[in-house]
Amino acid sequence: MAFKRIVTNTLARADVAINGDRPWDIQVNRERFFRRTARGSVGLGEAYIDGDWDVASLDALFRRLIGADTHNSQLSRINRIFLDLKSKLSNLQSKKRAVAVAEQHYDLDHRMYEQFLGPYNQYTCCFFNDTDDLQQAEINKLEMLCEKLELNGDDRLLDIGCGWGGFAKYAATTRGCEVTGVTLSNEQARFARDHTAGLPVDIVPSDYRDLPNKLETRYDKILICGMIEHVGYKNYGKIMQVVHRLLDDDGLFLLHTIGNSESTTIVDPWIEKYIFRNSMAPSMPQLAKAIQGLFVVHDWENYGRFYSKTLAAWQANFEKNWEAIKALKGQHRFDEKFRRMWNYYLLSCKAAFDVEDLLLWQLVMSKMGMRDSVYARVIA
Repeated sequence: MAFKRIVTNTLARADVAINGDRPWDIQVNRERFFRRTARGSVGLGEAYIDGDWDVASLDALFRRLIGADTHNSQLSRINRIFLDLKSKLSNLQSKKRAVAVAEQHYDLDHRMYEQFLGPYNQYTCCFFNDTDDLQQAEINKLEMLCEKLELNGDDRLLDIGCGWGGFAKYAATTRGCEVTGVTLSNEQARFARDHTAGLPVDIVPSDYRDLPNKLETRYDKILICGMIEHVGYKNYGKIMQVVHRLLDDDGLFLLHTIGNSESTTIVDPWIEKYIFRNSMAPSMPQLAKAIQGLFVVHDWENYGRFYSKTLAAWQANFEKNWEAIKALKGQHRFDEKFRRMWNYYLLSCKAAFDVEDLLLWQLVMSKMGMRDSVYARVIA
């Protein structure tokens, strides 16, 4: 059978055996696994969701698949041809298409996210320095954002991609600053307003491209945390221009983003279909090109190893609280296929950070030629 031979040989490149006895060896439950997996990452993921195969350790499997560069195999390249071509011929992250990821992913029942995130609902990398506790790791991350932005009570802060309002609440509570949070998700906006009630926080549902026409002030500090992954390489220049226009001349801009070890124009096709529609992680050259002539970079740091620990903590909480998630009544059905899909998503992404295929960057910038003082962290 041709499909079986192709799939078996591709897996063997990563030292993955069919029905072997190691934690990363694939156990085939149905023969259709081979035919479906011959379609590449989409077929492999769909076959897992449907129970066609199992593995003792998903992250161990993906560490080997990614480390062996199987995503550049002929099988995977064929799988990506249409999506790659589409990304070059059109703008996958246009204003019309940008809402797709909010509707598919972020508008899921917020109660589901509360079952595996920490108390500040940080759905981005948390900092596990000197702790194994997710709650403390969230606070470590929030504190670092505040410190890097040099936030104080006189600041006006713009949080583009504010999610469920966790950072807005933390910054307003601990620093006393005024915060404007922006999200494209209606569900997140409703939750964030309730979450920050009584604080000097305004939540604005908006596409980032519309902000210069909606906001009547400039900001001392601007944060983009875990949002630019949905902007797309054709729009990096545009979002940097928006930030430049809204930032005070002596202000600071912090970008917190997943980074790609290589320049691409798409995300993995399975992730694109089931998790993050019309998304991609930027590379260093793509970001550098977008900020050229607009910003000076004062600080560029990598915390990718913390993202691996973050994903492990989320997945552990997801499994521990699965019965509570399954019992949620709402528009979305949290069934066994959803459970398998989310475990696959969380642990495959964890593996990408383990082998540094994906990274986590924080960049601190200011307007070119406008800042008089030396950035404090440079001389600390």
